[in-house]
Amino acid sequence: MKAAVYYQNGGPDVFRYEDIADPTPLDHEVLLRVEAISIEGGDTLNRLGGDLLSTPHVVGYQCAGVVVAAGPLVQRFKVGDRVVTTGTHGSHAELRTAGESFCWAVPDDLPLEIAACVPIAFGTAHDSLFEFGRLQPGETVLVHAGASGVGLAAIQLAHRHGATVIATASSDERLERLREFGLDHPINYVKTDFEQEVRAITGGRGADVILDSVGGPNLQKSVRSLAYRGRCVSFGDAGRNGGADLDISTMRGNNQSLTGYFLGAELFFGTRAYQMIDSLLADVARGDLRVVVDQVFSLEQAGEAHAFIEDRRAFGRVILRP
Repeated sequence: MKAAVYYQNGGPDVFRYEDIADPTPLDHEVLLRVEAISIEGGDTLNRLGGDLLSTPHVVGYQCAGVVVAAGPLVQRFKVGDRVVTTGTHGSHAELRTAGESFCWAVPDDLPLEIAACVPIAFGTAHDSLFEFGRLQPGETVLVHAGASGVGLAAIQLAHRHGATVIATASSDERLERLREFGLDHPINYVKTDFEQEVRAITGGRGADVILDSVGGPNLQKSVRSLAYRGRCVSFGDAGRNGGADLDISTMRGNNQSLTGYFLGAELFFGTRAYQMIDSLLADVARGDLRVVVDQVFSLEQAGEAHAFIEDRRAFGRVILRP
């Protein structure tokens, strides 16, 4: 099969488009012919500095396609089924194996290109808002990186739940586009200090729930932007400063909480998150939630696609097609 691979970590130019051996499914796995690959933020971070589980390495968490083979212990899927899958690596290729518990059936009327974008972005947003953020109607939520896949999902979900939505982005144009998805208060973090803006918007109170995918110094400012009994959920290090020191001394007196979140762990340890994502796929198929695809690249253009994301030009998802 053809795949976008690399032999060492680095910038987008490390990608090579090569023939490598076809993967073989284990007893509990399916093998699918990949039709659409959603590039996740973690894919770019793994390429930059993550572990190489093989040489050459095929990066990538998420993709959708058609099952072409299934292991003998697989019960829910058969050859010909349309599925979307997640995993630790392997999406940037023409074929991909995935464990049955990390696969979802794609509704008949949902294009594979759209389905490929749902589990990680919408699952992370939903759990961060409701399972761990405990967001209630009427509360105020701050969503960082509002134009990202998780950001767009979170804005829609919070708006649908009756929350007041604040979001950050790097340009006024992107923020204006977010209004149609439920954004109430935009913050251009390039022009203004979001901590001060959140306090101004909320009359000094702060945000009840904050979703922080940036980490580093941004996470420190998020903690300081919380309301009394506010909840901050950290699920990424897009700012690439994840090792920065964090002072949480102000949180005790305000009965605030900071939670780290990783969707993969929730999927591994139980069925709740699996069912949640299954429901979100149905919501997207009905049109109750929207996926925005900004650009589509060929698999051979994986380096260009990663560069496009890292330049912060994307609004929504960037797709690869084998």
